[in-house]
Amino acid sequence: MEFNIKSGSPEKQRVACVIVGVHESRKLTFAADLLDRISNGFISDVLRRGDMEGKLGSTLMLHAVPHTLCDRVLLVGLGKERDFRAKEYREAIRASIRALTQTSANEAVSYLTELTVKKHDVEWMVEQAAVITLDALYRFDRFKTRTDEAAREPRKLTLAVPRRSDLADGEKGLLRGLAIANGMKFAKDLGNLPGNICTPTYLAEEARRMAETLGAQAEILDGAAIAELGMHSFLSVARGSTEDARLIVLRYNGGREGERPVALVGKGITFDSGGISLKPGEGMDEMKYDMCGAATVLGTFRAAVEMKLPLNLIAIVPSCENMPSGNALKPGDIVTTMSGQTVEVLNTDAEGRLILCDALTYAERFNPTTVIDVATLTGACVIALGNVATGLYSNQDGLARELIAAGEEVGDRAWHMPLWEEYQELLKSPFADMANIGGRPGGSITAACFLSRFAKAYDWAHLDIAGTAWKGGKDKGATGRPVPLLMQFLQDRADIALGNVVRRGRPRREVPEAGDDDIE
Repeated sequence: MEFNIKSGSPEKQRVACVIVGVHESRKLTFAADLLDRISNGFISDVLRRGDMEGKLGSTLMLHAVPHTLCDRVLLVGLGKERDFRAKEYREAIRASIRALTQTSANEAVSYLTELTVKKHDVEWMVEQAAVITLDALYRFDRFKTRTDEAAREPRKLTLAVPRRSDLADGEKGLLRGLAIANGMKFAKDLGNLPGNICTPTYLAEEARRMAETLGAQAEILDGAAIAELGMHSFLSVARGSTEDARLIVLRYNGGREGERPVALVGKGITFDSGGISLKPGEGMDEMKYDMCGAATVLGTFRAAVEMKLPLNLIAIVPSCENMPSGNALKPGDIVTTMSGQTVEVLNTDAEGRLILCDALTYAERFNPTTVIDVATLTGACVIALGNVATGLYSNQDGLARELIAAGEEVGDRAWHMPLWEEYQELLKSPFADMANIGGRPGGSITAACFLSRFAKAYDWAHLDIAGTAWKGGKDKGATGRPVPLLMQFLQDRADIALGNVVRRGRPRREVPEAGDDDIE
């Protein structure tokens, strides 16, 4: 799909469709009002008849609006004007794209990007529109012999900005939005692949290909090389599978030489049967998503390199399968981690932490300023936070605040969970330094406590994405979260490193009144 940025009056657009907004109580936006004036009140007459009330997310397609050059005008409900915020803006964009795909219009100009959202500027408006548009258009039909033709993807979408002087900011926002959307698509494609295709070897080769295409460095370690590092905890999980483990290490040097990097660590269990502690058969197909932490990290890495962020970045992905066999890890086994600490394995289905702990120790060699691990780690986090917020744990409150603020900025929210010393007591083992589970109560917290024992050398955060990385039901699939959160975090870090003001909270310029010289 082709995107374009433009400043121009809606009634002069010779396209298949022009998209404008309507608030409740039939309050027209600036662009909608221009169309209404040129059409001698055509839109107002339609609204007075009650065909649309402006409810958030509602749409109404109008054909042959008098005195306009477009074939169609799509009205999008924005809800109450006083309540129009970032969340409502995103919903309106998504609704407009859904409606557009139900038509034969192959080209459209959207004036929703000219709306006013408090504390957000043109760059943000365009960025979010691009991300939401491509997310709404995403389809995974690689293995279908027949594709769904009910929904059509437009060939071109132009995003309008209020003034010609906004074009540069709009282009900048578009580049950011496309990079983030590409990273999300990369993550979703990997997450949606079946386990017989997306093996640890496949994941590693895809990561290598992506990195080398973008000019980044890639190093792939096989099982033998992993064993030489002393990652016995990681390899204990891989033991039950015929698939060899892989440690994926990607490096991007966009910052100053010698500048300490940010490291992202992603859980890459390409299929999780639970091992000897076998999962129930119902819903086990969804365990192909247990590598969504890895997919997120790789998608974020791709987006950061595509945007050429001025920072140094490391991506570390331990990847293997967790399968039952005569050689598989057993409950009661004791394994030695790369750090030298020992773990009594009480449940082989708590395997994610067993591979992540070695990856966190491995991250020390890069002397990172910050390490963030991302994992579909616990069902307990789903119970605690549902599918709305990612669980966030950190050994530094300042880092946690950075991540939460980044998530709020882009609508990819996280919630700061406790990491108190009292929870560490639940991991005590009579036979080893620790157990790999602490019982059902506070399961997500004790999992984070386990990981924290391997992250004492640096500022660290853990994102439990078990509830946010994929959705179930008839529309099941990977979501691409939390790529947007991590990208905003990295952008903020890059801005700070360059001495720039963090973009968050910067007010945008007002929408021009009718007759402004910048309207063509």
